[in-house]
Amino acid sequence: MDEFAGIRSWTENRQQKSWQQERGVVVGIGDDAAVVEATPGKGGTGSTSSWQSLITVDTMVETIHFNDLTMLEEDVGYKALAANISDIAAMGGIPRHAVISVSVPPSYSPQRVKQIYDGLYACANQYGVAIVGGDTTSSPSHLVLAVTLTGIIESGRSVYRSGAQPGDAVFVTGLLGMSAAGLDYLMKLPEKYGKVVPYRELAATAQKMADTEGAGALVRHHRRPQPSVAAGRLLISQGACHALNDVSDGLASEAWELAESSQVSIVLSEHLLPRSASLLHYAEQTGKNPVDWMLYGGEDYVLVGTMPEADLEQAKEELNRQGIPLYRIGRVESGAPGVWMYGSDGGERTAILKRGYNHFSESNR
Repeated sequence: MDEFAGIRSWTENRQQKSWQQERGVVVGIGDDAAVVEATPGKGGTGSTSSWQSLITVDTMVETIHFNDLTMLEEDVGYKALAANISDIAAMGGIPRHAVISVSVPPSYSPQRVKQIYDGLYACANQYGVAIVGGDTTSSPSHLVLAVTLTGIIESGRSVYRSGAQPGDAVFVTGLLGMSAAGLDYLMKLPEKYGKVVPYRELAATAQKMADTEGAGALVRHHRRPQPSVAAGRLLISQGACHALNDVSDGLASEAWELAESSQVSIVLSEHLLPRSASLLHYAEQTGKNPVDWMLYGGEDYVLVGTMPEADLEQAKEELNRQGIPLYRIGRVESGAPGVWMYGSDGGERTAILKRGYNHFSESNR
């Protein structure tokens, strides 16, 4: 059972849709964030409120999502909130309020926990999020950090995974594979230094070394990813975007989510996938295929979405004026839900596996 099959088996048919709508639920489980009416009890399309609320939650578990060999404590806190902000961005919304739950093991001193909160507040202040509460408990062995975030969006303006239509162009709002390549570099630090020590003991020199070796941008993307809130807001303001998702588990996984939610086929073109010079340089140094990082790496937190081909150029011009890139990477076709990609030579297209980080795969147990 994969992660999404598990969620369906645990939650399907627990509460009737009409029952949830009476409590203001517009969209529940199954998208990047839930959408609820800001005025409770209206439900569905009958609301008189001009705004709706967005709610999302993400959990980071030590040894699963992070370890102290690749990130500072501040980076862990920053990324925990950034992951939630990215979900709000994928709906086109504005992040507002967060509550933090942290379970602390005996190995964490009060100073280390404070540094995690330093990262949380750095991200919160950057994106205008108010941290308004939370909960603290002990943990037997590993740190667990969970963030619940609310946001707002103009009523009826949320963009879902389920809106992709045949004939749409598929686009992304930034570079792919950067975070995964940065993680690869960081995981190799023990080889470079000849010892296994926490990243905090290497941080003073590690970033400088990465910059010298052409991997500095990759490391920064992994440690401090930047959610695409501005891109999401611009896209919904234009009114042409049919579907959106954030690239948290890798482009392949997110494209599959769009395809299955929208009941369409997503066809990508390898030569259109945006890649940076630093990614290509590092891939060449390590003998890796950069496309693997782009498809299956994740934590880039750019947006992937669809819109009519006729609207793409105008959207690109508007985002570019605001310093935000937009790249066409494929198209939407009718047919059985799935993801395919044409290779760089433009020959036969091949099926892209529904693969990314899966918490319940056998390889992660």
